Amino acid sequence: MTKKAPAYKRILLKLSGEALMGDDSYGINRPTIARIVSEIKEVVELGVQVAIVIGGGNIFRGVALGAAGMDRATADYMGMMATVMNALALQDTMRGVGLGCRVQSALNIEQVAEPYIRGKAMRYLEEGKVVVFAAGTGNPFFTTDTAAALRGMEMNVDIVLKATKVDGVYTADPVAHPEATRYNRLSFDEAIQKNLKVMDATALALCRDQNMNVNVFSIFKPSALKRVVFGEDEGTLVYC
Repeated sequence: MTKKAPAYKRILLKLSGEALMGDDSYGINRPTIARIVSEIKEVVELGVQVAIVIGGGNIFRGVALGAAGMDRATADYMGMMATVMNALALQDTMRGVGLGCRVQSALNIEQVAEPYIRGKAMRYLEEGKVVVFAAGTGNPFFTTDTAAALRGMEMNVDIVLKATKVDGVYTADPVAHPEATRYNRLSFDEAIQKNLKVMDATALALCRDQNMNVNVFSIFKPSALKRVVFGEDEGTLVYC
């Protein structure tokens, strides 16, 4: 019997900082990050090249009250530093399970992470290493969603995968509106017009203009990442 091949050769996985919290109110939950890494490892062992953009909400939102009234650019730089901490935690966990990983930061902090260099990142991916992009785009006023779209384009990935707490994009907030239904497929134009909060508008427009599909799925659903990589009906596919 012929073994089924993955649908994608190279992916960009957008992980929110909140995904690392588990059931905690802030910070990094070790069992949760270990489970996420085990799912990433499973995909890497299939021969899929994995790049990751990580958020920092699990750390920065813990000090958000103290940042109230703070200059927006300063607050954004603080958020970027939080993503670096999450990236280092991911790298440490990956190395613990024998998975090669490199962290590249858009901010220059060479004592703990390499600077972002596109050519080196591409080479790492070709060598089978996971590359974690930290510090967003390195610029304030841009979200990590936009960083994910940008790095996805630069790495020539086949698709951007957005890992969230819910299993796709719904017609309304499924927590507040239990009657809401999930989209299996959704066009970028429809997502933007209906303001469905798939990603921020800048990221959505960038993916649409560069013909880069996005799949939104739940990182908390066992083996969901693997099913997405095999092109199965998992989550919501946002297409051009």
